[in-house]
Amino acid sequence: MKRIFDPVHRFIELDDGEARLLDLPQMQRMRRLRQLGLAYLAFPSAEHSRFTHALGALAVGSRAFDQIVHHGRAFFSDAKQIAYQRRLVRAALLLHDIGHGPFSHACEAVLGVRHEQRTQELLALPELRGAITALDVDPEDVLALILGDPETRYPALRELVSGPNLDADRMDYLQRDAYFTGVASGRFDVEQLLASLRLFERDGNVVLGIDSRGVVALESFVTARYMMFASVYFHHTTRLFEHILHEVLQELWPNPRALDAIEEFLRWDDFRVLNELGSAHSEAAVALRERLRIYVLAAEFNAARDLRAFEACDKALRERYGDTNIWSDEQSQVMHRLPLVVDGSKPTVWVGTPAGLVDARIASDLIAKLTGNAYWRKIYVRRSAVDVAEARKLCALMVASLRSS
Repeated sequence: MKRIFDPVHRFIELDDGEARLLDLPQMQRMRRLRQLGLAYLAFPSAEHSRFTHALGALAVGSRAFDQIVHHGRAFFSDAKQIAYQRRLVRAALLLHDIGHGPFSHACEAVLGVRHEQRTQELLALPELRGAITALDVDPEDVLALILGDPETRYPALRELVSGPNLDADRMDYLQRDAYFTGVASGRFDVEQLLASLRLFERDGNVVLGIDSRGVVALESFVTARYMMFASVYFHHTTRLFEHILHEVLQELWPNPRALDAIEEFLRWDDFRVLNELGSAHSEAAVALRERLRIYVLAAEFNAARDLRAFEACDKALRERYGDTNIWSDEQSQVMHRLPLVVDGSKPTVWVGTPAGLVDARIASDLIAKLTGNAYWRKIYVRRSAVDVAEARKLCALMVASLRSS
């Protein structure tokens, strides 16, 4: 048995097989991948890694699993099946981020390969497959949970590992990111939320949800996700340097196909990228190395319900200063962090009430108001070529004109 101390979940225990899995080089590499990428340039203490997050996800996921078993023993055939599924959830959560590259989404955008594909390639490696099998768990079951395979034999566990709403991944990273950034609004009532988790039967399928006593805790969870997106994940400084990083990675990897081989991909981590900047002299490389702001925020449109104001401002700035001096940021690669962004025909979270299962949007006015389409946009101007005060004034005039029309 291995015991690891964590500032969020306190002591996390691993059995011998899990500890051996954790010791593999592919797992240890996650120590060199920051959980929040370049957010440390805005929040200096946000230096935590995907390695610590994986441990945290395992910890909170184990508690979540124990709760649904405690309140839903009838959904499990026998003690042997419970033990297997618990080992499966823990293994999947420990491994769920193993396929990430340096700085995560910036890396994916340049290389054109998503981390889910990398995960699939990694779990096919003999040493990893062997370590998973040694846990008495089927590697294919692990992969299905991580990838969110709709054909998995364990749909409720899929929600715990990779679901859009009640997954242990989010339950850990919200707490962890809030702790290391110091953003208090990212905290939520995790104890009550975990205690409220339940399994339900709906249309012949087993689904994960909460009982009605957990609605307020779910509201705190949803609000925390919203606040962390607004305060941290889409912070203007973070996004600015992620844009610059994108240019740097294109310089470092002029031939993205060179990293297709999983062995070569694994040789790269955040530390190696930053180390390579030491000998680079491009504008982007110098800006990232020395934290120089090439661009300045001119306007932002947070949680807007339509894009007219953004489009008017963007058009006016481009006409005035030219396309090369304007950068318009949008949030598609980080939208997964927002709460309950789902097709309107799909449920957010099922809530068990005396009258039966209801959608959380019905059980909570707050959740209903936070769901649906919202757009997050920021417009930056190049500092060296644009009068920033003038650009901001122009955007303000465009927005005021729209409001008065």
